[in-house]
Amino acid sequence: MLMSWSPEECRGQGEPRGDRHSLCARLVEKPDRESEEHLEPGLGPITTRTASGPVLAFWQAVLAGDVGSVSQILADSSTGLAPDSIFDTSDPERWRDFRFNIRALRLWSLTYEEELTTPLHVAASRGHTEVLQLLLKRRAKPDSAPGGRTALHEACTAGHTACVRVLLVAGADPNIPDQDGKRPLHLCRGPGILECVELLLKFGAHVDGRSEDEEETPLHIAARLGHVELADLLLRWGACPDARNAEGWTPLLAACDARCQSPSDAEATTHRCFQLCSLLLSVGADADAADHDKQRPLHLACRRGHSAVVELLLSCGVSANAMDYGGHTPLHCALQGPDTALAHSPERMVRALLNHGAVRVWPGALPKKHHRFYSSLFALVRQPRSLQHLSRCALRFHLKGSLPRALPQLPLPSSLLRYLQLEFEDVLY
Repeated sequence: MLMSWSPEECRGQGEPRGDRHSLCARLVEKPDRESEEHLEPGLGPITTRTASGPVLAFWQAVLAGDVGSVSQILADSSTGLAPDSIFDTSDPERWRDFRFNIRALRLWSLTYEEELTTPLHVAASRGHTEVLQLLLKRRAKPDSAPGGRTALHEACTAGHTACVRVLLVAGADPNIPDQDGKRPLHLCRGPGILECVELLLKFGAHVDGRSEDEEETPLHIAARLGHVELADLLLRWGACPDARNAEGWTPLLAACDARCQSPSDAEATTHRCFQLCSLLLSVGADADAADHDKQRPLHLACRRGHSAVVELLLSCGVSANAMDYGGHTPLHCALQGPDTALAHSPERMVRALLNHGAVRVWPGALPKKHHRFYSSLFALVRQPRSLQHLSRCALRFHLKGSLPRALPQLPLPSSLLRYLQLEFEDVLY
């Protein structure tokens, strides 16, 4: 929904003439004097004005990519419109209802957040290359970001490579982070992603530029997307294969964490994961790099059921018995995998781990308070069971179906009777 008034009305509402933005769409919270007397302190109504005339025509022409109408309106100085005019596309009515609802519930009220955009952003996000060129020719600022993102961010997100090229030629900065701390290289998507990324790199984008919060490089993003060609392109431009994000994850860890959404795409997902891991390892990525929780690529590959990747990592010499912070070994992760991992032949993965020396039961990870039980358990390794245990098995098998009635009638000592009834003991025989 577009809420706006003309530039003349904007100036009439107290907007200074020298302001760096031409505000064509804005919301205010200034009540009139009559209603102000009946309101609680600090809780003014929201006053809006709907776009009309040249402002609305200009907006609709930009949305439609009508370069002729956009040119005609901008050429008419009486409209007061400029290529950098800012529109607020938020919905104040919905926010007002929410604001009053949370006040009734006596919760903290949120402040109104504008959703600001410019014709340049709209043209870039919709792929209107001719409109974009016209606006830039009329001195629209390529790095303007009233809403927290530049037009280059919008073009990269939407995958409009032609718009990306136009903006870069016009001087757009390929390294500016958006309001979420992501740079254009982090946002490239769509069929033209490779061309878009290569354009950004040619115009000076930092191949290892990090997002501000997650501290991820574009190679982390490529690994998460499972995009082998993109990862290869970034590596050829010098991307670091062992860069770590805020959680200590390397691109290899991100690649091994690829998840199958359904059994039908299991084979394709595993194949992409294998190709990506092979590529990263071929350029020197650390096959045993651990994150802050001591998770290694082998743990994640086992948890996601990527058997071919597990065999690849084991062939690189990683330990089959490394523990993460929670005490889990790769074998634990393989046995605790999701249902979708069944399509990956998990038995092949378990066999590979065992053949590389995985310990089936790890004594150091067992609780210390049941020391007698575990001592008796390990004492039975490669040993025959005791005659006492075998006799109990034979007797219970003979009396099956009548055990609850027959056992109490046997003339046996109470301790032996409890043994036959499987009463818990902390020792194995």
